[in-house]
Amino acid sequence: METLNGLAPEVALERCEQALGYTFNNKELLLAALTHASGAMTRLESNERLEFLGDSILGLIICEELFTRFPELLEGDLTKIKSVVVSRRTCAGISKGLGLEEFILLGKGMMGRSSLPMSLMAAVFESLIAAIYLDSDLETTKKVVLKLIGPTIDEYSHSHTHRNYKSFLQQYAQRELNLTPIYELLDEQGPDHSKCFEICVRLGPNRFPSAWGPCKKDSEQKAAHNALFDLGQLPQVKQ
Repeated sequence: METLNGLAPEVALERCEQALGYTFNNKELLLAALTHASGAMTRLESNERLEFLGDSILGLIICEELFTRFPELLEGDLTKIKSVVVSRRTCAGISKGLGLEEFILLGKGMMGRSSLPMSLMAAVFESLIAAIYLDSDLETTKKVVLKLIGPTIDEYSHSHTHRNYKSFLQQYAQRELNLTPIYELLDEQGPDHSKCFEICVRLGPNRFPSAWGPCKKDSEQKAAHNALFDLGQLPQVKQ
């Protein structure tokens, strides 16, 4: 077995450790995590079992991080963020960003490729997570994982939260004010095929600045944003 660019296994292991920022006590775990089924004597010696374990460890780490970081988000919102953060595309992207493609040990049938499949790259990332966990402990693994995947959490959770002003407002209002937002339609203009709607949010006796939009859903999101801004929870957005 060898790597795509012909690196000796011991060199591949050392460079992989440098990319991860983690040095293994048991190099056999790292070797197993980098060994694709095509390069293993048997499938039991490949990284498939580690991938199985790593998938669950990654899910646990991300679920705990999202649960702790976003106490205002509902289960559905947390699930949407998690699905992106632990997706095959995200895991493969991290592997490629770290240059792990150069360190994967392959059989001759996989050689000669210009790049490796997304599924293979994602599997290696999950296998390495399991290997680090078995070599150390959960807390150490969590630090490595969040260092690598943290920017993805930050990027997606920021954009997702800011598209979900209604959900954010509802959670804040119920938790801090013991109130449920009410959306009031104030006006609508334009022909049937191109209407615009003006909607505002009411929380108890307080009515917040209204917002116009091409549909009620869009207007409600903007109105929720205006309410959050007045409540000091978000920066104002241009209408």
